[in-house]
Amino acid sequence: MKKSLVLFGLLILGTASAQEKLVPVKLQLKWFPQAQFAGFFVAQEKGFFKAEGLDVQLLPIGDQSPIQTVATGAADFGTTWITDLLTARQQGLPMVHIAQVFQKSGYTLVALKSKNIKSVADFKGKKLGVWPSGNEYPAVALLKNNKLTSSLDANAARPDVQAVTYPFDPSLVFPDKVDLVSAMTYNELNQIQGLGYSLDKLQVFRMADLGVNLLEDLMFTSERVLNDKNFKNSGMSGREVAARLVRASLKGWDYAVKNQAEAVNIVLPKCGNTCKGSGNRADAKGHQTWQMTEIAKLYNAGPTLKGQAGYLDPGTYKNNVKLLRDLGILKADPVAAAVDYSVWEAATGKKAQR
Repeated sequence: MKKSLVLFGLLILGTASAQEKLVPVKLQLKWFPQAQFAGFFVAQEKGFFKAEGLDVQLLPIGDQSPIQTVATGAADFGTTWITDLLTARQQGLPMVHIAQVFQKSGYTLVALKSKNIKSVADFKGKKLGVWPSGNEYPAVALLKNNKLTSSLDANAARPDVQAVTYPFDPSLVFPDKVDLVSAMTYNELNQIQGLGYSLDKLQVFRMADLGVNLLEDLMFTSERVLNDKNFKNSGMSGREVAARLVRASLKGWDYAVKNQAEAVNIVLPKCGNTCKGSGNRADAKGHQTWQMTEIAKLYNAGPTLKGQAGYLDPGTYKNNVKLLRDLGILKADPVAAAVDYSVWEAATGKKAQR
């Protein structure tokens, strides 16, 4: 009996010791908890992070910038869009791209078919609902590519399109205050349907199909973290921690996409009041199921289909930089250090074609 108690006590101590060795990591999400981040929640729930020796805390942020929390050290890693990352570098914040989760843009502009807006040329004279804080760039790029000006351009005396900035809830402006509204395929597009407008009544303009495939959800960190020789006194370098985080995250994403119903059930207890999406009348599970289905399409594209999940295709990256330079958002090409392929290589065991 005493021997059994001793063994039990050693087992408990051994487990506690193993838990203490987990390296604490804070990953800043770009929005509130939802299926948009399913792969990370699955990696957490399934123990993929722990298997890499990491204790990962997933931090929600809402409509603030994940760049700031990583820049200040309040978070170690984050998810954001390529435009946010590159404009931050331009402003002197040493942020580094380490993995590309979504390979295709989910950004759309939506109008009622009854408005008879059938092409981008028909946007002229219309009101367009856009999001603030840099989230309007895809819409601006689409307009400029089609030689249309907007009120977002201070130099446009008589803009072709009047932009109306709104805080992410389409019900605040659509369809009474704007003719077209910004909507992610996985979120607001479903919310608009929840407002009583079925897909057959909607004209959906998908940015990725119109030459504006500005990449969205990616993983990033700071040069400070990558160059840390002893991350949080763990005995591991920041670069090694980054590779472990990317490896576990991609495993989580692969599982989530292949097991979408299970992934949704993992997300639901974590998203609370945001499960339905702002302005959406559908049930929470229905909205998250829609979101997971659409997110899977953004993940399962480009390099992912070639067995290179998380890889930033150099050609796509080059096109994104050119588009942002043409818009005047970037004044020069980003420094090479803005993207670190070595983290992805260490995480996957594959060689990047730079």
